[in-house]
Amino acid sequence: MGLPTRAEETLIVDEDEVNDIIQRWRNTPEEKLKPEDYQQFKNFGSVCLTGGDGAQLLKFLQDEENRGIVKSMGCVLMTPLVNEVVQKGKSLDHCQAAITHLTMTCSPDELMHSLLELIEDIDPGVISETILTLLPHLQTVLLHLEDSKAARLGSALCALQQQLSRLPVPYSSQQEDEDEHGLCRCYNALTNFTKPFVEEVRRKIGSSVTTSEDEELRTELLKFCMRSLREPLLEAELNRDRKSSLWLFATEIMVTLPAIQESLSELLFFSPLKKSPQTDSSESKESRACLAYLLFVQLITIDSFPAVFSPVFVLQCNMEYINQLLSSKKESHVLKGLALYEKSLENVQDNSLPVSLQDLQSFYSAPQRETGLQVLQLFIDKLDSEAKHKFFRCMLKTSHHAGVESYIVKNIRNQVECSIKGNANKWFLGEELLPLLGLVLSLPQGAQTDLLNSMD
Repeated sequence: MGLPTRAEETLIVDEDEVNDIIQRWRNTPEEKLKPEDYQQFKNFGSVCLTGGDGAQLLKFLQDEENRGIVKSMGCVLMTPLVNEVVQKGKSLDHCQAAITHLTMTCSPDELMHSLLELIEDIDPGVISETILTLLPHLQTVLLHLEDSKAARLGSALCALQQQLSRLPVPYSSQQEDEDEHGLCRCYNALTNFTKPFVEEVRRKIGSSVTTSEDEELRTELLKFCMRSLREPLLEAELNRDRKSSLWLFATEIMVTLPAIQESLSELLFFSPLKKSPQTDSSESKESRACLAYLLFVQLITIDSFPAVFSPVFVLQCNMEYINQLLSSKKESHVLKGLALYEKSLENVQDNSLPVSLQDLQSFYSAPQRETGLQVLQLFIDKLDSEAKHKFFRCMLKTSHHAGVESYIVKNIRNQVECSIKGNANKWFLGEELLPLLGLVLSLPQGAQTDLLNSMD
């Protein structure tokens, strides 16, 4: 059975010529086929789809007499078939069946090459539609690979995430529900796509023998998780009281990491990724900052997190991520940084942070004023007397902001009153208080000082 012919197509002259070409392909070994044969086969398939003859094309592909042709050259039909499915053309069901048949017939290596090219060349207007169409078939092909599965999976995941990075991340719950650009659906589909590979790693690690290929597969899944933390999760609005699609995706990522034997405490506190030449340090820090946010603010998988770390140690480690987030110009990052700072401080006992921790970089002015002020006060409350004294001195010397200075003066007054009322300590009475008073009562511009700004 041959391919249909169309008189109006210059590519195909008549049925006899088409049948002669097909017969020649049947009799030609794969290694003897020329590039023009592949192009002509692709043209024939495209003509069928353009004319709505998807059913005829499917019959041709399924014909046992054409098995050799399909096995050798069928990969070149992937792009026109996928495009037809994405465009929801007349032959949608037949095209889906044809793609499935190709994934079961063609060489997995050749299919991977074709699918990766297709992913890299996705039309910007149909990114999510194309990815959702491809993922089940891409998974099938990867599972059929015998060699270099880990490297191919890594290439596929990286290419897919690069395309998804072109889509806007929903900023509000309404946008996420509408999912206009399909980003949420794609990431949920990616979760299902990676599950068999996660399970394979879990099974292999549980056995007594693991190979370098197993370790490479684990590494590629780790890279996928870390990229996902940075984008879209660091950009997304997440709320544990509302189990949105991206919140569920975040949960899957947090569950996947331990499943592939990645300790959350090691990732956060001991930073093995810093030592990896394959990981950019700034991107790695953003990923780990999001990981800390999901764990300590959203409380995802917190029940399985080791309870041996003291609140002060957790705060000390999280300061790196807090500073990373607060230094960002993106509002979503800043809000996550403030939330992480607040949660990290809440479990610390009041008046317990020693002066030695003053070397940690904390924020001195927050972009989100109201929330930032609350977290600033929470931080001050946690400092012991000596640490408060040093912090107030530093703020008065460096803030150069009347509002911040006023807030610090108010805190100094509260500490002095507390000391006078019976909770005496040397830092806010007597000689140690004098350096603070000197800073408070100084006129930095002399006679030109604006007394309105310095009235406190």
